[in-house]
Amino acid sequence: MKRILVIGAGRSSSTMIKYFLNQSQKENWLIRVGDMQLSFAQEKVGNHVNGEAFKFNALNAEERRKEISNSDIVISMLPARFHLEVVRDCIDLKKDVITPSYVTDEMKALNEQIIDAGIIAMNEMGLDPGIDHMSAMKILDEIEEKGGVVSGFESFTGGLIAPESDNNPWNYKFTWNPRNVVLAGQGGAAKFIQEGQYKYIAYNNLFRRTEIIEIEGFGKFEGYANRDSLRYRSIYGLENIPTIYRGTLRKIGFCRAWNIFVKLGLTDDSYVIEGSEDMTYRQFINSFLSYNSHDSVELKFRYQLRIEQDDYIWEKLVWLGIFEDKKVGIKDATPAQILQKILEDKWTLEENDKDMIVMWHKLNFKLNGENKEIRSYMTYIGEDQTYTAMSDTVGLPVAICAKMILNNKIKLKGVHLPIHKEIYLPILKELEDYGIVFKEREVQPVLYS
Repeated sequence: MKRILVIGAGRSSSTMIKYFLNQSQKENWLIRVGDMQLSFAQEKVGNHVNGEAFKFNALNAEERRKEISNSDIVISMLPARFHLEVVRDCIDLKKDVITPSYVTDEMKALNEQIIDAGIIAMNEMGLDPGIDHMSAMKILDEIEEKGGVVSGFESFTGGLIAPESDNNPWNYKFTWNPRNVVLAGQGGAAKFIQEGQYKYIAYNNLFRRTEIIEIEGFGKFEGYANRDSLRYRSIYGLENIPTIYRGTLRKIGFCRAWNIFVKLGLTDDSYVIEGSEDMTYRQFINSFLSYNSHDSVELKFRYQLRIEQDDYIWEKLVWLGIFEDKKVGIKDATPAQILQKILEDKWTLEENDKDMIVMWHKLNFKLNGENKEIRSYMTYIGEDQTYTAMSDTVGLPVAICAKMILNNKIKLKGVHLPIHKEIYLPILKELEDYGIVFKEREVQPVLYS
C-alpha cells in the first residue's frame, strides 16, 4: 500500500483529499492528513477506511521527518514560506513532493540536489499557478507544431462569487485568503511588455489601469495587472514575444471602488494604528481624513476623495459599513488588518453561497503569413462551501499529478512546473471529467497601427 502524506488540511485541500480517498481502494493508497488543527484533518478524512487524520506540527523538524520518511509522496499545502523545509527533508529522504505554490529562487537553487536524490519537486500545480500554465501551454505547443509564431499572450484569472450568490454592490465575496485580497498588488510595480514596449504600473495606479474582458454567458469583467508578467516569457519559451500580460479578474466597477482604499492608505500593512482595539470603523476612517470640527466624516470623505453624490462608488462604500460605530476590536492592528476585518463582516460567504473561477487566455500568432488569434476561457462554479470552485481547481490538479507520479507516469526529476506535454495533457483531460473545461475559438484579430 502506497502512503500519501498531506501536510495541511485547509479549505483548498478538501477536494484533493476527497479525490485521494475516492481513488484509494482502486489505487491501494493510504492517505495520512496532518494539520495543527486536528479537527480540520478529521473533517476532511471522515471515517474512511483508507484515511488517517492526525495532529501535526509541520514546523517540528523531528516530527516532520518522521512522517515524510514513512510516506511515498508528500503534498505540502502549507503557506508558501514553509515549503522549503519540507522539500529539504524530501531530498534527504528521497521522497517526491508536490506544492501548489510559485517556484522561488530558493526552490530553484535546490534543483541539482533534487535531481541527485532521484525525485521530483512539482510546483505551481494548482489553479493560478497551475491550470493557467497547462491550458496555455497546450495552445502554445499546438501553434508551434503548426509552424506558427506567437506574438502576443494575455491571461487573466479570477476567484469570484457565482452569479446565483452575487447579492451585494461589490459583486464580490472572499473565496480565498482575505489577507491576500487586501494586500494584492503590493510589493513593487506590475511589469509587462506590450508591442515590444516595457510597461510598469505603480501600486497607486494599479486599479485604475484595467482591461475589459467579456466572457460568453457571464458578461464583462475587468482585469488588473499581476505583479510580474515578464517571468513567464522564459517559463513558456517566449523570450522574444512582443506582448505578454497576466492579470486578475473582478466584476466591472470593483477596481475603481477598491482604488479609494488604496488612495486613502487603508491597505497599508507597514505600521500600527494607535488605540485600534477601542476604535470604531467610523473613527478609523476619520483618522485618515483632514481635521474639520464642523463637517461630518461622510462629507470629508467625499471631498477628499472627490466622490460625487451620484457616483456608484458611494453605495459600495456605505454598504460596507465603514461609517458605522462598530468596534474594530483588534489590538495594535495595521490599516490593512482593520480593513480586512471590515470586509470580512460583509464579504464572507453565506451558508448556501457558491464561488466561481473564471480564466481567460488570448493568444496572437502568425501562421502562413496570416495574423491569427485564439481565445480560450474556462468558467467553473463550486458545489458548496466545502467543495468550492477554488478547492476543486487547486486540489484536483495536485491530486491527479500525485496519482501520475505514484504510477510512474511522470519520470522527470528535479524542480518542475506543469508545462510539459506528458504532464498537462493527461491532467487537462481528466479535469474535463470534473467539468473543468476550456472553450477555445479562433477570432478575427484586431490589428493596431
